[in-house]
Amino acid sequence: MKKIFIIFLLACSFITHAQEKIISLYPAAAPGSETWNWPEQVSDSNVIRTKLVYNISKPTLTVFAPDKSIANGTAVIICPGGGFQFLSIESEGFEVARWLNAKGITAFVLKYRVAHTMADPVKEFMEHMGNQKKFEEEVAPIIKMAVSDASQAMLYVRQHAADWNINPKKIGLMGFSAGGTLTSAIAFTYTRESRPDFIAPIYPFVGGFPKSPVPADAPPMFTAAASDDYLVPVQSNCVSMYDDWITAKHIAEIHIYSKGGHGFGMRKQNLPSDHWIERFGEWLEVQGLLKK
Repeated sequence: MKKIFIIFLLACSFITHAQEKIISLYPAAAPGSETWNWPEQVSDSNVIRTKLVYNISKPTLTVFAPDKSIANGTAVIICPGGGFQFLSIESEGFEVARWLNAKGITAFVLKYRVAHTMADPVKEFMEHMGNQKKFEEEVAPIIKMAVSDASQAMLYVRQHAADWNINPKKIGLMGFSAGGTLTSAIAFTYTRESRPDFIAPIYPFVGGFPKSPVPADAPPMFTAAASDDYLVPVQSNCVSMYDDWITAKHIAEIHIYSKGGHGFGMRKQNLPSDHWIERFGEWLEVQGLLKK
């Protein structure tokens, strides 16, 4: 009996590692940050109470593949948030990927470059937010690099779609907060090769990049946020982007919850905002993205 149990644990471990492969986005050092040599770090104990990754200098994609019996060819690249200081890798990354896997979707969690942190990443972020103008000036070059990482991720997944049994015309991009900045930036500035087939900016900060007119072939958009967001004003960000899409006569759906705050991700707060991802799943189904 003990032997059977050990075999079962080994099998589970094999399945987990088979589903989570890490891919480097660049063959060498990422362009623009060649001199970054600090080690990537993880924080499991912080005021946000979720797993964070910071000091990222080597962008990667972590692949979560669904069971082959339910795989439908759709893929989503997920960009976690964290004010370009860290990434909320669990609540806005891995947990989202596992939920999408259950829907038959292949998920890629993007670790993009963030600012260098000397000590506590959350504390440093909050200190920087005390001077909004200075913060935006300091983070501007980081945003540019991070947007390049998101664009490179789109190119990589499309170019390697066959390796993961993905339909190259069913690749979406979603992001939370700062990750929503990347999603929004790509949605306004993509090339033919890097165009997402659908986007999902969740409580996005729509800033830090030069806005251009909405592209004529802009992808369908799903977006969500909370009215009591204390960090990113919903009207000038989430709602503004939705208005841009609707005014340009493109497909868009928006969900604004009265409560939820900022960074709700996959957290359970016993609020309607806990169910935003179910609304996203319904939207995906309406768009025909859950069909095999």
